[in-house]
Amino acid sequence: MGPTLSPPESLEEIGSGPGGAQVGAFFDLDGTLVDGFTATAHARHRIRQRQAAFGEILGIIEASIRYRIGRMPFERLLVRAAGYLRGESLAELDDLGELLFAERFAHRVYPHMRDVVRRHQDRGHTVVMSSSALTIHAEPVARHLGIDDVLCNHFETDENGRLTGGIVKPVIWGARKADAVQAFCAANDIDLQHSYFYADGPEDSALMQVVGHPRPVNPRPGLATAAANNGWPVLTLDRPVARRR
Repeated sequence: MGPTLSPPESLEEIGSGPGGAQVGAFFDLDGTLVDGFTATAHARHRIRQRQAAFGEILGIIEASIRYRIGRMPFERLLVRAAGYLRGESLAELDDLGELLFAERFAHRVYPHMRDVVRRHQDRGHTVVMSSSALTIHAEPVARHLGIDDVLCNHFETDENGRLTGGIVKPVIWGARKADAVQAFCAANDIDLQHSYFYADGPEDSALMQVVGHPRPVNPRPGLATAAANNGWPVLTLDRPVARRR
């Protein structure tokens, strides 16, 4: 693994660097800003409310296993999940996403990452959430942290605002996330060489390669190896202490 940045050092680094909107600070969501995967709260809610049929539950489990062992691309996994929500109102899903974040994930935001976001904001940097999550999972966290710009995946909807079962292309994942961030930087006069990217997964190595300050956060296998090979400083954080419910 690359050199370790302790929490105080990571904040000092941001404070000592250049300020201004031309510096970008890009943050992955799951495993980086929050401990865990935000989509699981919605899946569990559907099961608890008996909205998920037995076939849907089996389908999600099967797709997840195939994805984890490399037998299903992320794009197909996302489309499979969207298919189960065909016909749902996006407005109602947005409201549910806000509720589930407040109930299940607000206390799982890493305290130090909250401080990192705030330090970048205080420096006048352009702070962006860049995640492969869907809007209903990403946007509540962004609002909670005061992040105005979000690059993430979107459901396709019909003229009535109901889900068609598709995902807006291109799906933001891996190299395509890097493409989306580079396009955002070009459109907003952001200097990638002075910018930061915080993420935990190996799929984000492509974006780590193009920013001036790649910052793996509790990196998973693959990204940890890339960090060691490239000398990227690593942030190792303790899991947030869950509040008793």
